[in-house]
Amino acid sequence: MQDNDNSSLKLETNGVNPVPLNERGGTPFQVFPVWFSWNVSIMGIAYGIYVYSLGLSFMQAIVCGILGYFLSSTLVGVQAVGGPRTGLPSLTQNRIAFGFLGNKFPTLFAYISNMGWQVIIITLSASTGADLFAKLVPSCAQADGSPTLVCLFGWFVVVLALVMTVAIYGYQLIVRVEKYIAIVTSFMTVVFLGLMFPHIELSQLGTQPSADLMTCIGGMVMAMTMVGLGFINYGGDFCRYLPRNTKASGIIFWTSMGISLPVAILLIVGVLLADTNPDLSAAAAAQPIAALTNLLPFWFFVPFSVVIVASLLAASMTGVYSSGLALMALGLPATRALTTFLNALIIAVGSFYLLFISDSFLATFQAFLAAVSVVMGSTGAIVLVDFIRQKRLEWDISLAEPLGAGGLNYRWTAMVSLIIATIIGLGTITSADPYIATVVGFLLTEETAQSVFATANVGVIVSMLVGGGLYYILTFIIGLRVLPPDYKEAK
Repeated sequence: MQDNDNSSLKLETNGVNPVPLNERGGTPFQVFPVWFSWNVSIMGIAYGIYVYSLGLSFMQAIVCGILGYFLSSTLVGVQAVGGPRTGLPSLTQNRIAFGFLGNKFPTLFAYISNMGWQVIIITLSASTGADLFAKLVPSCAQADGSPTLVCLFGWFVVVLALVMTVAIYGYQLIVRVEKYIAIVTSFMTVVFLGLMFPHIELSQLGTQPSADLMTCIGGMVMAMTMVGLGFINYGGDFCRYLPRNTKASGIIFWTSMGISLPVAILLIVGVLLADTNPDLSAAAAAQPIAALTNLLPFWFFVPFSVVIVASLLAASMTGVYSSGLALMALGLPATRALTTFLNALIIAVGSFYLLFISDSFLATFQAFLAAVSVVMGSTGAIVLVDFIRQKRLEWDISLAEPLGAGGLNYRWTAMVSLIIATIIGLGTITSADPYIATVVGFLLTEETAQSVFATANVGVIVSMLVGGGLYYILTFIIGLRVLPPDYKEAK
């Protein structure tokens, strides 16, 4: 059984192999602080502002946002059940559905999605630390009060180094660090919320009219892409050290609550702030954290900025850890240290784009989420449907091996379903980012490209339904199960 004693801390040696049964232990609750610390962040308030900014009334934004959060996080919880059943990281387990080589396509996009999140999180963490220093150390500030490039770059290096160190050390250190970060961040966030309430002008509440049904669906979709769908292929990474017979209900509940509970509370505050402070939405679109921390008294701004950096670091630690597993699942013959170094290079390039090239944080953020969620969501839908088959096959991990070693190189039913769903999804969403816009929306006419269906990126949900539905038809209605030659199913 895995040693959970706080006096013992070991460097993780498991990669994409199944975690041996004698190294497992714990209860489903231990995944709660991992996800909670990832999501109890000031960005949760910005997410509420973003959902509201689509044109919803404050009550519609709250209902649609929370519904999107809980729906998408529950999907992550269901997907996480495969972790203890097989002992495999989620992207490695996906080989059972797509085949050993066929899985490289969705894994590549999962890796890109994860790295995109790390670019966003580490950029925000570095800029928050630099803003703090600009207010405390005069030499770190420019004439307009913003941090100097040297200060910003210095914070970027420090943040990146901390994240990579913990990610290399592995699972045990991550679980321990995340637990304490969750406690501190929760306390400081409660204080922050208390300081935010005076900025909510209740007399102005409800001034924005209600939106139509399609816009509401768009708000729900946006909430799903911000919180749940980006994690849907990583849930098992933090559950595979649990005992094999761990109850699925506990895994689903604690995973879902860890993801959705903190952001649901923060979304409500963000919506109320946006509804009563019209200028806040525009400010948050450009600089989400600065727009909110500027409302704080200076005595709390300093410690809370430190906590913001810590909470963003917590999110990035788990993300970089999973991205390393993604590279290994792609078949890269490298150690965890080398994959972490490669991740650092990619994050540096992406952060440069977000800091110095992109004109709008919100436009790039929303466009990125929608584009990758098409592939991630469709992959997740197909895998969740395939769990029915995997359960019937008693979670046989030999099916994750290449042809000749127990599995298949390609499972065309899953791959065809994913390709069709991806084409439909990318072809029916739009982007406000001019660079990302060149590769999406190709199935839309000029008229439909301006419709709420397109601008709200409802195509993300359509792609999930197409992918999961088509795979179900091929597998369970037509009966094309596609198993290795001479495979003998357990009776």
